[in-house]
Amino acid sequence: MAEQDSADTGTAVEKHEAPTAASGTAVVSSDRVENPGFEPHRPRVSDLSPEKEKQNERRVAGLFFASMIGAVGSIVAYIAIPFEAGDPASVQLSNMLIGLGIALSMLGIGFGAIHWAKSLMANEHAVEQRHPVRGTEETRARAVEIFQLGNKESGFTRRKLIRNSLIGALAIFPLPAVVLFRGLAPDEDPVELFKHTMWDEGVRLTRDPDGTPIRAADVTIGSAFHVIPEGLNESSHKLEEKAKAAVLLMRLKPEDLTVSTGREDWNYQGIVAYSKICTHVGCPVALYEQQTHHLLCPCHQSQFDIKREAEVIFGPAKRPLPQLPITVDAEGYLVARSDFTEPVGPSFWERSL
Repeated sequence: MAEQDSADTGTAVEKHEAPTAASGTAVVSSDRVENPGFEPHRPRVSDLSPEKEKQNERRVAGLFFASMIGAVGSIVAYIAIPFEAGDPASVQLSNMLIGLGIALSMLGIGFGAIHWAKSLMANEHAVEQRHPVRGTEETRARAVEIFQLGNKESGFTRRKLIRNSLIGALAIFPLPAVVLFRGLAPDEDPVELFKHTMWDEGVRLTRDPDGTPIRAADVTIGSAFHVIPEGLNESSHKLEEKAKAAVLLMRLKPEDLTVSTGREDWNYQGIVAYSKICTHVGCPVALYEQQTHHLLCPCHQSQFDIKREAEVIFGPAKRPLPQLPITVDAEGYLVARSDFTEPVGPSFWERSL
């Protein structure tokens, strides 16, 4: 039937088949497409007019100067514009101006570099033949020639205005980040700040976040409570204080606890309270395993054994979680005996006990 159809259409079947060798392998034609080469070079306006070349040079330098202005402006906005945590409008204004300054700084360098490459650097087409990489003297000498050629074509050494403005922009560009990160550091001695929290003698332990006081009878064996000090929700520095005073409360069988000398009255009938702030870098230690009585920090997997006073048993943390001494008041509510006896949080602070 196929032969009849071919005959009817007048088309030879052999014309649709690839020629084969005796072994049945298809023969591929050796004809190659001729390399058309590069299109004729079209010079740019700046290549033909020295005046346009100077104009583009000034534009590039202007973009780099704009980058400097943006970086400095973001620093000025951060320092000069006050904002209060409870005033969203002031926070938004400060963040907007800081963001605009940093954006101008980044875009100035980026647009300046692109404009420099498009309008002033050499735009001749070139072909480099691929070859094995060898560490011979000839290869190194050729590399030096390439760097020198790149310097010549880019005009980095010759165009002093662009070079100096780029160096200035790159030097000033990181300053906003330095200033912003420096602002995270406390003005006071961090040791003193982390040594004292809202916990004090008689302060009730309350549930996080509603502030409901906790009775000792409500804490069953195996349970865990996220705890904040009473009055925290009314504090004007709620977040800062919570970052230091957050506590995890658990109850174990009293006979399962290993209590060191001087800490005999720090727990109440097997109820223990430990800082929730990891001693590695300050992440919240919020995962409690009931069967093993281990606390896990989800950030870097440090593990603490509650049976042995939150001793580190795994991970990068170097010291146990600080323990909060607790007892009960006349109404049966859990209260603190005192503040923590050591600074809470990461161990990288200089600690003087």
